[in-house]
Amino acid sequence: MIQFHHISKNYSHHIHALADINFKVEKGEFVFLTGPSGAGKTTLLRMIYAQEKPTSGQILVNNRNITKIGENKIPHLRRLMGIVFQDFKLLYNKTAYENVAFALQVLGKREEEIKKTASRALYRVGLFEKRDLYPHQFSGGQQQRIALARALVNDPLIILADEPTGNLDREAEEEVLKLLLEANESGATVVMATHKKELAKRFNKRMIHIDKGRIVETEAGEGDTLNDH
Repeated sequence: MIQFHHISKNYSHHIHALADINFKVEKGEFVFLTGPSGAGKTTLLRMIYAQEKPTSGQILVNNRNITKIGENKIPHLRRLMGIVFQDFKLLYNKTAYENVAFALQVLGKREEEIKKTASRALYRVGLFEKRDLYPHQFSGGQQQRIALARALVNDPLIILADEPTGNLDREAEEEVLKLLLEANESGATVVMATHKKELAKRFNKRMIHIDKGRIVETEAGEGDTLNDH
């Protein structure tokens, strides 16, 4: 589903964000991308949805080389993906429902379909009853669940989550991870970046650890899963 072949990213002669990155994520896999702040995790994720381009190497997404993808092809690529950020990136002048519906509106979906699909996504994350409230009326964990509903609303093949629990308490963190695991169990390929290596070790999923722009460790997670708690 996602393949990196000898990917490097240099911002200047002195700033090397990624160096010779090689890995493959299989369809339907859940992978934790771990590493300290500044390790290169966000840069790597941004390359998957073509926000950044590598200095060298090749990236395949769904068997397509996106390394040299034209600007006009990027929206089509991103329709395969749901993207979740640490800072939510919600539209604060829109209700929870309107935030989720907006993701479908930009795809040109019909209003009847938008209403049905957006409502179902909010129900999925447990916020349907609060659909008419605005983001500032929700806790951080609830805002992230709105962001997840928006990411999941189009049933993406790939979910990219960049530190989605970084600003959340333990209870909210558990809720977000449970939703990501459920999406994965429904068939989505999930790549989640986190600086919390101990978090990744709690799940029976593969972990790719990055430090200073290089993969320094790859292993399966150890310990029990969220469903055991």
